[in-house]
Amino acid sequence: MSRTLVGLLSILWLSWCLVSNVEAQVEYMKYKDPKQPVVTRVKDLLDRMTLEEKIGQMVQIDRSVANAQVMKTNFIGSVLSGGGSEPLPEATAKDWIDMINEFQKGSLASRLGIPMIYGIDAVHGHNNVYNATIFPHNVGLGCTRDPLLAQKIGAATALEVRATGIPYVFAPCIAVCRDPRWGRCYESYSEDHKIVQEMTKIITGLQGDVPPHYKKGLPYVGGKTKVAACAKHFVGDGGTAKGVNEDNTVTDRHGLMNIHMPAYFDSILKGVSTVMVSYSSWNGVKMHANRDLVTGFLKNTLKFKGFVISDWQGIDKITTPPGSNYSYSVQASIEAGVDMVMVPYIFDEFIQDLTLLVKNKIVPMDRIDDAVQRILFVKFTMGLFENPLADYSLVNELGSQEHRNLAREAVRKSLVLLKNGKNGSPPLLPLPKKTSNILVAGTHADNLGYQCGGWTIKWQGFTGNNDTSGTTILSAIKSAVDPSTQIVFQENPDSGYLKLNNFKYAIVVVGELPYAETAGDSTTLTLADPGPDIINKVCGTMKCVVIIISGRPVVIEPYISSIDALVAAWLPGTEGQGVTDVLFGDYGFTGKLARTWFKSVDQLPMNFGDHHYDPLYPFGFGLKTKSGNGQLEKSNSAALGVKACVFTIIVTVIVSLCLTG
Repeated sequence: MSRTLVGLLSILWLSWCLVSNVEAQVEYMKYKDPKQPVVTRVKDLLDRMTLEEKIGQMVQIDRSVANAQVMKTNFIGSVLSGGGSEPLPEATAKDWIDMINEFQKGSLASRLGIPMIYGIDAVHGHNNVYNATIFPHNVGLGCTRDPLLAQKIGAATALEVRATGIPYVFAPCIAVCRDPRWGRCYESYSEDHKIVQEMTKIITGLQGDVPPHYKKGLPYVGGKTKVAACAKHFVGDGGTAKGVNEDNTVTDRHGLMNIHMPAYFDSILKGVSTVMVSYSSWNGVKMHANRDLVTGFLKNTLKFKGFVISDWQGIDKITTPPGSNYSYSVQASIEAGVDMVMVPYIFDEFIQDLTLLVKNKIVPMDRIDDAVQRILFVKFTMGLFENPLADYSLVNELGSQEHRNLAREAVRKSLVLLKNGKNGSPPLLPLPKKTSNILVAGTHADNLGYQCGGWTIKWQGFTGNNDTSGTTILSAIKSAVDPSTQIVFQENPDSGYLKLNNFKYAIVVVGELPYAETAGDSTTLTLADPGPDIINKVCGTMKCVVIIISGRPVVIEPYISSIDALVAAWLPGTEGQGVTDVLFGDYGFTGKLARTWFKSVDQLPMNFGDHHYDPLYPFGFGLKTKSGNGQLEKSNSAALGVKACVFTIIVTVIVSLCLTG
């Protein structure tokens, strides 16, 4: 009996010990408790991490070198898709989710189970993904002068990105492009920092509105339908000499702070989660190695508490040639204040070099802890620990009709009417929908890839109509006109054909070919051939409206005299109906130039306020037209006025006759 009692007491004692140990363990793992303050969770997790685990969190690799085992054994903090890096051609939202969750399961299987964060360039919609809504590039959005529209675009983009299981975007670009020769100028909202500041409203669309009394500088992401944003590229990327990409911005501190820095103030106030460092230099110092600006100003003065990320192989380019002293590049970038490094392929070398630098006390442990704290803070804030795996609940948001309607609105608000009528003749626009026949010409009239520009499906963009879904300008014209109107499309009609056919008017769509980054640097800024020849032939024969598809102002002055109406459509994206909405008068033109349109490239750089300012079309220029509805109302009012006048005359005559009778 006593043995049984002792046995029972022993079992009870062991059970109590086990329960106590479990409770102690649960209490001890504060970082797993969502009820704990984020700061507490970060500290608790950081205290548990080895140097290897910390450095792993600072690494971002491309999906092409990632798998579950790599994520688990190297403690990788982040994975990205570079331009065009996709799970498979024409991948669905489900394909993306399945791939990303597989990587995430590897991360969760590591010792501490720290989730990775997946990032992607979503710079004008979810532009890497088949069937996503492609919005106008920033160069067009700046012409809308509509920050609330930008916010809506941010919210729509966040939904489409989340639909594919991705919680982090490398957007927005808040560069102030001061020279259109720069190949990234279309990623900039304006030459005017004030417009760029206003358009940082897109951050609140991507991340959600910062709650009242939220501490300045803290990152904020408002739930599972929002994404972490990234203000880029810090700082001065739009001011390089002659617009050469990744080159040197030569200006004093006053110039840097007054033109290129203000949008970062606004972004931080809006709770932006991350900031990406620029490839460019400031007065000869590479930004990826500029401790004064990255740590001294961004982190210490502006109180930015999110994490700083490098650009693609950005630290390699600290040296010339790139990668020639990689260990130094690792040291210089981390000491400057870069927290996460976009490696993106050979991550072993980065991990080994940084580990040695820390163990040899060249890079202090405090700097590593600062970087990892920032990364973890963002991950906790956005709920990644509670919801690390994506589900399929949002897959129908990708390319939804609601988002396409929003993109269509953005297109029509971004278009700038530069000319309407010539030699004293009446305005050509809006065009009549009902007429005998219309000629549509030009290389860009029926080419979705040209219409979207770079950073669409592939890094440098695409050509043709098969790489994603959307509506070309030609298709939009066919849908907009009266069924009785004949549309004839000739990409490059010959002169004989033009003379033989009696077209009522022509719509000519020409522009630049797609490009991204350095591939877009241009010293000539000319229309792609045979664009100029098409303008001369068609507009020399009949009334014409010319639509320019471009990422910036281009040389157009030599052709102006022959053109009846001229429209800057920028890079409108997938929704071509936005162009025809204003072309045929369903809506009026309202866009205003957010950058100066030069006469000749010899004038560049030339920005509003310069002493030598002599543009073809000045900053802020944009002709307006009234919508068809407005015209209808005006016509009705006029008719009512005529009826009232006639009625008055009749009454007067009758009264007169009665009196004289």
